[in-house]
Amino acid sequence: MNRTRYPKLREKALSAAQEAGTPSFYIQHKNELDLSLSSFESSGVIRRCRTYLDDSRLHPAHGVFHCEKVALEAGAILQVEGRAKGLDAAVINELMLCAQIAGLLHDIKRREENHTVAGSKEASDILRDFPLQEHYKRYIVAAIRNHEAFREVLESEDDSAKLVSDSLYDADKFRWGPDNFTVTLWLIIDSTGISLEKLCESFTEKMEGIKMIKKTFRTKTGQKYGPEFIDKGVRIGDEIFREIQYGLADNI
Repeated sequence: MNRTRYPKLREKALSAAQEAGTPSFYIQHKNELDLSLSSFESSGVIRRCRTYLDDSRLHPAHGVFHCEKVALEAGAILQVEGRAKGLDAAVINELMLCAQIAGLLHDIKRREENHTVAGSKEASDILRDFPLQEHYKRYIVAAIRNHEAFREVLESEDDSAKLVSDSLYDADKFRWGPDNFTVTLWLIIDSTGISLEKLCESFTEKMEGIKMIKKTFRTKTGQKYGPEFIDKGVRIGDEIFREIQYGLADNI
């Protein structure tokens, strides 16, 4: 089964995503997403932070598009959670900026082993001269250190730091839903040249790992909407896997 079948599989993934429908987080929290985007686009700190990202240096599947999407959704989650906790609007805006910066920088060392540790150190260096309060810099660095699944979660220095960290984690893990099969998978295929036979061999194991993410969401918002993201992603992945199996059977 050769790589010429990939375009058809990608079309199948996009079709399955359309059938699965838009995750309700995007519908029910459109206002927060719009505000996160507006803040993101108008912030000079974000623009400066953005200059440290270069697709040619980032992991192919965790490039600028991924980082910006995580940043925007982390900002939205933080707004929802911050209001639920009764935080002042000004504080929410400051913490949202922290979550957005953490989102932009969280995978800056994704190519390296122990990328959360390496990324947190790189972020600390980058932020050294940024016009942010020192405790906010610590929040960002700690959030990046804590964003990997199935690893020990280091204790946060206070509730605000935990909010930034958990918002980043949940926004990042939303990507294990439809995005994983409509965007990420194809970036990996393009960069590695993996054959469909090899892809098929590991597909079931990878799908089981994705399903396990459902129980790891950290904020109440993530726990409410995250499992839906994963379920929709699994539905798309199942469709792709069936198509791969059919193709392999045809070539026997």
